[in-house]
Amino acid sequence: MTDVVARSADTSTERMPEAKTSGIRHRRRNPGASPWWALVFIGPTALGLLVFYLWPTVRTMFMSFTESGPFGGSEWVGLANYERLFQDPELIGALRNTAIYTGIALIGIPVAVAIAALLNTAGLKGRSVYRTLYFIPVVTMPAAIALVWRMIYNGDFGVLNTMLGWFGVEGRSWLTDPSTALVAIAVVGIWAGLGTNVVIFLAGLQGIPDTIMEAADLDGAGPVRKFFSITIPLLSPSIFFVSVISVIGALQVFDLIYMMLGVNNPAMPNTRTIVYLFYEAGFIDNERGYAAAIAFLLLLIILVLTVVQFRLQKKWVHYE
Repeated sequence: MTDVVARSADTSTERMPEAKTSGIRHRRRNPGASPWWALVFIGPTALGLLVFYLWPTVRTMFMSFTESGPFGGSEWVGLANYERLFQDPELIGALRNTAIYTGIALIGIPVAVAIAALLNTAGLKGRSVYRTLYFIPVVTMPAAIALVWRMIYNGDFGVLNTMLGWFGVEGRSWLTDPSTALVAIAVVGIWAGLGTNVVIFLAGLQGIPDTIMEAADLDGAGPVRKFFSITIPLLSPSIFFVSVISVIGALQVFDLIYMMLGVNNPAMPNTRTIVYLFYEAGFIDNERGYAAAIAFLLLLIILVLTVVQFRLQKKWVHYE
């Protein structure tokens, strides 16, 4: 009996050969997992950033250490342009004017928040019409904006002085008076960028859940309390974003000053910004190396202020 069982076991062993195990697991290759596909999609964007952003930055930094010749070419001068820049008395005035303009431009943020809150009122009719009207200056050419506001600010027949005369207030030449020219231009800058800020804030307000406001109503919170305790904290990410782009845009202001004042305006020393100083050095005096040093200084200022804003946003920006 034992022999029969042993023979049957040997026979079954011969009929069932051992499976070959190599220890290697074969995976089915996914053709979409190739890294070359990632390069195909990010390649155009990376190329655009390299050509239009990174290379001009590197080129500007290199030019800031050179001095251009009258007939072309350049000569390496090291830190001479930066030494001249920090000894230039016009730099302090340009930085002061730029800081004042930036501070006034930031006033447009609470104004835009208030307008967006009014447009977000429940039951308001024609919301899209109001939004379009506020956004029209954003898509208007800066030259057209400057031309219209020059007529408004005109000291002889301007609309603003005419309206002030109705209330017995004596007008003035707003764009040639050194004490009012920069403020007048900053007001135009706020008006021109108001539409973008209103649209951003309106989108943020519409993203606030209704359940939060309903809970506040049940707790007896009034409109003012809800606005400052609920709306503003939940809108803080949008406010932070607008503040960053507003500061960057204000630091680079040039077109409004150039087109509204002109070169021979007596108020120019009180309104010359750092970008206008760059324009004079690079395109009027043909000192490209010195202009590159001014541009690189502006880049550093924008970088530092942006980093500071991102550091401070941890203390007041509330993310859901």
